[in-house]
Amino acid sequence: MMIKTGGQIVCDALVREGVEVVFGLPGGAILPLYSTLGSYPELRHVLVRHEEGASLAADGYARASGKVGVCMATSGPGSTNLITGLATSMMDSAPVVAITGQVGRAAIGSDAFQETDITGATLPVTKHNYLVMDTRDLAATIKEAFHIARSGRPGPVLIDIPRDVQAGEIEFDEAEWDRPVSLRGYNPPTTADDSEVAAAARLINEAERPVILAGHGVIISRAYDELRELAENAQIPVVTTMLGISAFPEDHVLSAGFPGMHGMAYSSLALDQADLIVNIGGRFDDRITGDTKRFAPNAKKIHIDIDPAELGKNIKVEAPVMGDVRHVLGQLNPQVNKTTHTEWIQHVEQLKADHPSLRIRETEKLLGQHVVKAVSDATKGDSLVVSGVGQHQMWAAQHYQFKNANSWFSSGGAGTMGYEIPAAMGAQLAHPEKEVWTFCGDGGFQMTMSELATIAENNLPVKIAILNNDMLGMITQWQDMVFDKNFYANSYTGNPDFVKLADAYGIKAVRVTNQDEMDGAIREARAHDGPFIIDFVIYADENVFPMIPSGQSVAQLIEESL
Repeated sequence: MMIKTGGQIVCDALVREGVEVVFGLPGGAILPLYSTLGSYPELRHVLVRHEEGASLAADGYARASGKVGVCMATSGPGSTNLITGLATSMMDSAPVVAITGQVGRAAIGSDAFQETDITGATLPVTKHNYLVMDTRDLAATIKEAFHIARSGRPGPVLIDIPRDVQAGEIEFDEAEWDRPVSLRGYNPPTTADDSEVAAAARLINEAERPVILAGHGVIISRAYDELRELAENAQIPVVTTMLGISAFPEDHVLSAGFPGMHGMAYSSLALDQADLIVNIGGRFDDRITGDTKRFAPNAKKIHIDIDPAELGKNIKVEAPVMGDVRHVLGQLNPQVNKTTHTEWIQHVEQLKADHPSLRIRETEKLLGQHVVKAVSDATKGDSLVVSGVGQHQMWAAQHYQFKNANSWFSSGGAGTMGYEIPAAMGAQLAHPEKEVWTFCGDGGFQMTMSELATIAENNLPVKIAILNNDMLGMITQWQDMVFDKNFYANSYTGNPDFVKLADAYGIKAVRVTNQDEMDGAIREARAHDGPFIIDFVIYADENVFPMIPSGQSVAQLIEESL
């Protein structure tokens, strides 16, 4: 037995969980923990400028590393500022543990200074959360939190710790660390029921026009080899969800893009014309299905997912398979016949030729598509790519050719503008040896650009491409196409000079206004040993195509500007 404070127990637990990086911003209610954190050199603390930046950076770190991302904040506004990042992680199944300070136990419920019921506030956007009222419970709680965050369908967990619990001293038994986590009723599946796998194999072996829809679950499970084995053995074209991008190499002959609202037309048409869709680790979300009653009406569906709540939730499926994607594919692949679908594959290739969604229209203007393709060509698809949300996100997903596994990070379900800078920071810290590019809209960039100070302070060599059209591009596009050109609150007249802004942070930057300057600026950014911003001033009236209007089907597909 030895005497330990709550803060020491928290830090010891983080070290034992393999945590290397913590993103945070201190405040009064979490200072007892911060007073201890400095004594743990194994834990690198990255001081953010806003708590939302901490939670989004932890999300980016988690996705890039496959480990649990960790963020910290104080009580009240510090903790509530984490909520957007936690909601992002919850929607996209990213494992994050958030640790927040709380007012002392005696003051809880008294409306004390900076008191907020953060466990109540985060209940809808966390996988689980805790209010720890006894220092003796800290070790077991933190072990549980990490177990829940990373197991099953990953997600964020919040631990709220009153100030006096952090400061409290107890006799601590080191045997606490050896006690296994046991959660009654929480038993995430790994392998699937044999009958479910057999039913799926039978449908695949009978299909003539099968398509694999690979989702984020493939990446989370690291099931790249198993997915490739299934696709190649049965000769099945592979489309990915937007978050499934980089689950399957896009230079592979069976790669067929990503479908949906702004996906490739040929991808959506392939799904619509299939007689079988094998959904592996995706949600059948509305951005892909549109009108669920008209989604792939002639196709049977297999849905493989670790979360039983997703099976049949949005789309009726003939063969639900519950289990971890990598383990399930390990069960499924031996039962799938080696075959060819020559006519179907040729048909999908003809769809690509007839619906060239990646064609960039000829113009002397600088387009966002030009920028993304130029970065893709320069890096040969070998960098980690982060995006925010909006038109630039769709252009990045469309025109960057992803060849490496788990190289694309974006906010999917929550659609969080401002994701790009903090998440790129997290991805760079997860992989300091890799080149990280982030594509930003000028709108989203300004939501979290305070983290430029964090990037500069830590000399993180993130390459930042701002696709600057002085407006909220996707809002403008919808107002143009759906709301009878009723343009309101869509454009900026007060954007800063982004090059001067970068200089204020001590970050190298250039502005590009035409295609001739583009390649040189990208080369300069890549050669620079440190962060670099390129302000690409792009043509403002460019819309994203293809487009399937919200709630519609592939029958309403708009392939290019009318």
